[in-house]
Amino acid sequence: MSQPGAALHLHLAAFAALSSADRKLLDAAVARKVRTIGPRKDIISEGERPRVVNVLLSGWAMRYKQLSDGRRQILSFFIPGDLCDANVFILGQMDHSIGTLTEVTYAEISATDFEHMMECSTRITKALWWSELVTLAVQREWTTNIGQRSAYERLANMFCELLARLHLVGLADGNSFDFPLTQNDLADATGMTAVHVNRTLQQLRRDGLIDLNNRHVTVTDPEGLKAAAQFNPNYLHLDGGVSN
Repeated sequence: MSQPGAALHLHLAAFAALSSADRKLLDAAVARKVRTIGPRKDIISEGERPRVVNVLLSGWAMRYKQLSDGRRQILSFFIPGDLCDANVFILGQMDHSIGTLTEVTYAEISATDFEHMMECSTRITKALWWSELVTLAVQREWTTNIGQRSAYERLANMFCELLARLHLVGLADGNSFDFPLTQNDLADATGMTAVHVNRTLQQLRRDGLIDLNNRHVTVTDPEGLKAAAQFNPNYLHLDGGVSN
């Protein structure tokens, strides 16, 4: 992707038909302050005061909560194009942390620039609203995943969701994508132990649903994986905004 904001364009274009002027507004906001940070570091930690909206431009990150004894719950994964909490700057302090999983490049959009974009473009405003609604829908799906699905279904659902989201921003090659997550990351995202994750991944491989090698995933049987996960992509609303 040649433009710094290309992934953001693709992400928001799923929810509204952006004009060339809209894209220029996004590019200008993204380009003002770009940072790079290494893997396994916090972009912002729980308790800190948020002053900007962070937009992921490259790499993978996560939203998480950590208990005082070190136990961690991963609440969502961020991929390029994702906004790490739109309008977060209205809060007095963060109630969760945003951390990197890989080296990450991200843009800091100030409250002034963010509000300016929304004032200048109803299409950007609509796309941001849709994006936030989808974020909430994903959280509901993850809650259902942990509360009701089996371990096998949880991991299958995670791979289905990631493939759909990565396709949206041009980061999946057919049914294959880079996969930097560790088994501990998957465990903390799905409410499982790392040992249970390992066993379940092996079963998914044996069943011919995925191939996982050198931090790269190929979904070898997409329809079979969807069936195993009871996966319905409607919560991602990938074409909902544009059609309305």
